Amino acid sequence: MNNLLYFRNIGIIAHVDAGKTTTTERILFYSGISHKIGEVHHGNTVTDWMPQEQERGITITSASVTIYWNLNNINYNINIIDTPGHVDFTIEVERSLRVLDGAIIVICASSGIQPQTETVWNQSQKHKIPKIIFVNKMDRVGANYEKCIISIKNKFNCNLLPININIGEEENFSGFINLINMKFYNWDNNVLCIKNIDENQKSLFNKNRDFLLETLSNNDDTFLEKYINNNFNVNDIIISIRKLVLNNKIIPIMCGTSLKNKGIEFLLDSICNFLPSPYDVKIKDCNNDNFNIDKNKKFLSLLFKIYNDPFLGSLSFIRIYSGTIKVGEIIYNSTKKIKEKIFRILRMFANTKKDLQEASAGDIVVIVGLKESSTGDTLISIGENLQLEKISIPIPVISISIEPIIKNEQEKLINLLHKYCKEDPSLLLNINNSTGETILSGMGELHLEIIVDRIKKENNLKTKISKPKVSYKESIKKVVIQEGKYIKQSGGKGQYGHVVLKIEPILFENKENFIFKSEIIGGSVPKEYFTPIEKGIIQQLLQGVILGYPVIKIKVSLIDGSFHSVDSSEYAFKNAAMISIKEGLKKANSYVLEPIMKVEINTPNEYLGIIVSDINKKRGIINNVLDYNNFKIINSLVPLRELFGYSTELRSNTKGRASYNMEFHNYNELPNYIIEKIKE
Repeated sequence: MNNLLYFRNIGIIAHVDAGKTTTTERILFYSGISHKIGEVHHGNTVTDWMPQEQERGITITSASVTIYWNLNNINYNINIIDTPGHVDFTIEVERSLRVLDGAIIVICASSGIQPQTETVWNQSQKHKIPKIIFVNKMDRVGANYEKCIISIKNKFNCNLLPININIGEEENFSGFINLINMKFYNWDNNVLCIKNIDENQKSLFNKNRDFLLETLSNNDDTFLEKYINNNFNVNDIIISIRKLVLNNKIIPIMCGTSLKNKGIEFLLDSICNFLPSPYDVKIKDCNNDNFNIDKNKKFLSLLFKIYNDPFLGSLSFIRIYSGTIKVGEIIYNSTKKIKEKIFRILRMFANTKKDLQEASAGDIVVIVGLKESSTGDTLISIGENLQLEKISIPIPVISISIEPIIKNEQEKLINLLHKYCKEDPSLLLNINNSTGETILSGMGELHLEIIVDRIKKENNLKTKISKPKVSYKESIKKVVIQEGKYIKQSGGKGQYGHVVLKIEPILFENKENFIFKSEIIGGSVPKEYFTPIEKGIIQQLLQGVILGYPVIKIKVSLIDGSFHSVDSSEYAFKNAAMISIKEGLKKANSYVLEPIMKVEINTPNEYLGIIVSDINKKRGIINNVLDYNNFKIINSLVPLRELFGYSTELRSNTKGRASYNMEFHNYNELPNYIIEKIKE
């Protein structure tokens, strides 16, 4: 049989603190890969290896590990990616799910569905990923397996299939009944004991076993026939569950407690039994065409993550969909139309590495040596030109300005920021031409805090950060004609420049921000001075007369002036134009423009009133509210000034359940009372 049938590429996804990393640690231990169980609170887990993860006790970057699990004398190869739960690192979940075949959603038995659970659920649904739900922390106060099942069904409108049922809960949780093989799983000093069901458990078992069989019968005609004839066994149940999971018709749900080591073996068996192999998954190219994995076709892969190793340089994580690659081969990046060479192939185990000579379809490996390829690129054999569907990258929602404490380290800082942005495409780097600030945008305050911390600890570069300034503009409302003279006499050759300028506003519908035109009739100002006059106008327009911001949407016409045959010069006419503009702006009803952002907010129904009220307080305008089943999308226009820190504010107002993105819309007049605040 082909080994790919026994490959599993899975991700463990959940809300922060639901127990993903703890579950991964137990999987590593019980599969024999690690010989000591690490704990998140001790900072010694395998997959949380970054210093920032160990300090904070959270997962920041998705870590890949490979384990082996023997089931029915078959050795399964399982690639596991432990993903972050914090919304700031949603790109890690998004790009991991893009290349995985199945997922384990971990839900806390006492907390139930939490805000980020909704996010990862929607991400997995978008990619149509077959799932298993593991209800963790059954030993915790408030744990209620049945309540979790009901809330998940109601919230996500899905067809859940409990495959085990708990015996006891909270401190009395002793184990569970396996509804498939009809056995009681009990742990004695962390050792699994599989027993027959006793009389006290039979009524509970029969009720839930009947539900399992009826669910399979209602969704699988093959199993229905066997069920009617009472001619089925445990293997028939497993085959039916697997078929329905692969078709996304049911989601198996089970309970356990990772911290107390109860249920991990059953979870591993379920991964092997129910989640897809690479052969079971169809892949989409950029034309939305589907195709199956084939080991014998030419090489095809997706680069889904980049990490910069301090010793090896750029590490490119790829998922191979067909063919085989070997060290030393030249491959083609069909996204960027470039060739790249493979210097090394690595099997990653969190942050430790094992060299491979080749890798084949279905596997997730790391390539060393790619110089220009980036996240979402398709890597294929030379001569091929297929492109896979790209990875969806979330829009950054919060920004900071950042600069080095030591000025001559600015270039080093920019290079580091470019490196981190290549690593994490949800980061965006910009240089604000108006203020000269280096602006780093990300998914949240924690996201940016981690980057600043990495710059300091990994590169010994200290920075100072602050909120970026809003890039205001100024314009005028009134047409004025203004004279400007620059006359200097100090003995000998003097300076003489004289202009009369007509200054008028440009309609915002016009794409031009500045127009200069000469309407001189005759030779009152020679043509050789037109260019220096225009330069003087442009230079003065960089500083408005209210707050000193650039002036836009303005037309200036040279209508008159005079010159001196000896004293006139380009310098004199440039200064005369600057004087004319400065005085003219004061008389032309100058006003300040602020950037207005188009804001789209996605929120559950119950928070609509809070969000609308908050938008009104922020001087925002609601354009429309789109109504969906369980949530609403609010489209609004809000001044950028009011949106600094909004990511945190929105989470606080909605318990982390709402999200938003924004983009520049236009400039509007800034109210005078805010101008006075800025001047203060």
